[in-house]
Amino acid sequence: MAVSVQVLYPVGEGTTFDYDYYLSQHMAIVGDVMGEHIESTLVTKGLAGGPGVPAGYHAIATIVFANQSAMDAALASVGPALEDIPNFTNTEPQMLIGEVVG
Repeated sequence: MAVSVQVLYPVGEGTTFDYDYYLSQHMAIVGDVMGEHIESTLVTKGLAGGPGVPAGYHAIATIVFANQSAMDAALASVGPALEDIPNFTNTEPQMLIGEVVG
């Protein structure tokens, strides 16, 4: 069964996020260190939290793996991607690991 890792970058007072760097550099690093295990990725740029509500997240990255073993192998090599986070944001990322059900 497919599993996913979602990395959420919350908006907070004084937080910044460099989308150009994230999309051109950081996601390339993710691909380099985890790519052989990844089924698909999706990056969503936060625009709003609803009508007239500011976005609660700068971005959310969703990475899908075929199964738990593939995700475990990918996460074992994630170090360089984690070390790169300060290059594009000063917010503290949150993570959600889950079973893909739809």
